[in-house]
Amino acid sequence: MPTAYNGDVELFFEVYGSPTDPTLLLINGLGSQCINYDEQWCEKFGAQGYRVIRFDNRDTGLSSKLDERAYALRDMAGDAVAVLGAANAERAHVMGVSMGGMIAQRIAIDHSDRLLSLTSVMSSTGEPEYGQSSPEARAAVMAKPARTRDEYADNQIAQRRVYGSKPEWFDEPYLRARAARAFDRCYCPAGVGRQMQAIMSDGDRADALRTLTVPTLVMHGDRDTLIHPSGGRRTAELIPGARFVEIEGMGHDYPVAVWDRWVETWTDFVRSVA
Repeated sequence: MPTAYNGDVELFFEVYGSPTDPTLLLINGLGSQCINYDEQWCEKFGAQGYRVIRFDNRDTGLSSKLDERAYALRDMAGDAVAVLGAANAERAHVMGVSMGGMIAQRIAIDHSDRLLSLTSVMSSTGEPEYGQSSPEARAAVMAKPARTRDEYADNQIAQRRVYGSKPEWFDEPYLRARAARAFDRCYCPAGVGRQMQAIMSDGDRADALRTLTVPTLVMHGDRDTLIHPSGGRRTAELIPGARFVEIEGMGHDYPVAVWDRWVETWTDFVRSVA
C-alpha cells in the first residue's frame, strides 16, 4: 500500500499513469476520501497525458486518524507535499475541491516551488463575506452523524438534493453505491470535526493570495449553495492572472455529467500556460 509520511502522519495514496508524464495531484474536500475521485475520472485526466495522484487527507480513508489532536490547513498542505515527495514528483499541477481548494491555496502560499499550476474548485478565500453557505446547506452539513451504512447513504442523498447539481444530473443509484463504498472503507465523523476546525483556524488568506505568481484556474458551479460562487469569483479576483470558469448547472459536487467538460477546461488551461 503506497504510503507517505509527514512526521508521524501516514498518508495513503494511489498513482495512475506513467511516471514520465506531468503530475496532477488531486486533493479532496471535507471528510471526502480519495475514492470519490473515481478511477474512471482519473483515467480521463490520464488519457490527456497526465500522471494522476489521489490520496486520503489525514483523518479520512486509510490515512492516520488524529484523535484529540488539533491541526491546521498548513499541516494538511504539508501532507500533500509529503505525498508528492513519496511519489517522486518534484513539481505538480495541484487541484483541490472545496476544503481541498483551500489546502491547494495554502500549498501555493507556503510551497510555491512545488507547483506547476493551481486549480481551486468550489472553494473560497477564508474571508467571511465571500462563499457563505445558505442556511439550508449549512443545516445539511451539520446534521447529526449517521449511525449506520444506510443512514450514511440517506444523508449523502439528502445533502446532494440541497446543494448538488441540477436535477437532470442527479443519479441516486450511483450516489448510494459510492456512499456505501465510502462507509465500508472508513467512517470517521470525529475527523470531519477536526478538519472543520482546521478550516476555521486558517482564517483569511486574501493578502497571501495577492502575492501568488503560479498559473491559476478557479472553477465554481453556479448552483453551489454550500460555498456560494462569490467564493470562487473572489479567489480569481485576488490571484494575479487567475482564470475563472463558472459551470452552469453544477452545484457543490462533481456528477459524471460534468467530467468531460471539467477535464477539457482544465487541460486547455494547463496547456495554455505550459
